[in-house]
Amino acid sequence: MAHHTLKTAYSHLAERLNRFPQGAPPSELLFKILKILFSEKEASLVALLPIKPFTVQKASQIWKLDLAATQNILEQLASRALLVDIDQNGEAVYVLPPPMAGFFEFSLMRVRKDIDQKLLSELFYQYLNVEEDFIRVLFTEGETQLGRTFVHEPSLPPENALYVLDYERASAVIKSTKYMAVGICYCRHKMQHLDRACAAPLDICMTFNNTARSLSKHGHARRVDEQEGLDLLQQAYDYNLVQFGENVRERVNFICNCCGCCCEAMIAARRFAILNPVHTTNFIPQILNGDCNGCGKCTAVCPVEAMTLVSANDPHHPKMKKAKLDEEICLGCGLCVRTCTKNIIALKSRPQRVITPLNGTHRTVVMAIERGKLQNLIFDNQVLWSHRALGALLGTVLKLPPLKQIMASQQMKSRYLETMIRRMRD
Repeated sequence: MAHHTLKTAYSHLAERLNRFPQGAPPSELLFKILKILFSEKEASLVALLPIKPFTVQKASQIWKLDLAATQNILEQLASRALLVDIDQNGEAVYVLPPPMAGFFEFSLMRVRKDIDQKLLSELFYQYLNVEEDFIRVLFTEGETQLGRTFVHEPSLPPENALYVLDYERASAVIKSTKYMAVGICYCRHKMQHLDRACAAPLDICMTFNNTARSLSKHGHARRVDEQEGLDLLQQAYDYNLVQFGENVRERVNFICNCCGCCCEAMIAARRFAILNPVHTTNFIPQILNGDCNGCGKCTAVCPVEAMTLVSANDPHHPKMKKAKLDEEICLGCGLCVRTCTKNIIALKSRPQRVITPLNGTHRTVVMAIERGKLQNLIFDNQVLWSHRALGALLGTVLKLPPLKQIMASQQMKSRYLETMIRRMRD
């Protein structure tokens, strides 16, 4: 009976997590992970929380607990980075982050004694790399993905630098943010517990804005200033790490400095390359094959194996190799440009620019439409959206291409909402 109750609590929490556009397919491994992170009581309470940010008062109403007890539970959850707490006009507002990028990573962003991080790392590895269902849902469903690649700025020639927009540069994100924090890289920390980590730096995972404030407030990350942020970015460049960050133009909340061997996003990009699980930059390498000596440095540094060595077809040197690029899977990061000692690889602009959502709301709505989950954002069982919030969401829908508007209408399945869309559009 106890086992049945336990499983039910975590099953309900898994159902709650799957209302996000990027869900977490339920399995015994997921329940084991959630059991380490949440107590049974916490799981049952968090399963009731709304998708949109909420106050202590709202949680108190939902949980049917007094304000003091509710506040204590929320603070406990936020202190363990299971909730993100935001100061909004002097009032604490809470939000349940998705598993990734969210509380899965946060659980390993510092060394902790309150949970078994080695066991957690082993379970994460099994859930993400062996079962595959979660990683497929996270990185391969829909056209719009959670993350995108930032261009390797040292690889940009002066003539191309003029065509790189600020939101495409990790350095510009660091310079423009009001609050930045750095924590341990989740991916390499996890691999460290499995004795599979590389030599790339650990203390280099960047978060910004409200996420950074909450994580640093509770000791999961440390606040850094602009100069230290830029120094860490240079360190990432020195180690040939790829900057993989939130797929938005405004108010980027995270930038990971990723290696091809440990990073889940890079591993997914190799395993599911044809499905384009990671958004590319607006650049792509160009190889001057006539001068390539086949040294292989570009193939060794490529995190997604887009660069390969093939026969140079030189009758005078039958064993001669040359580099060849698979443009279909190339991220356009530019690491190969910097490592080429012959200087015969250069970045050029892609023929068609990659579309990046404006902000988190825009991306979430588009991801929800593509994954058939828009109704979860509108018909949240726990809280009725205000007219203002609903109007903002519909405004986002109306800015989408007609096909996605039709998809949104089909998902909402409401004559009232369909009429509102038509009237607002007209």
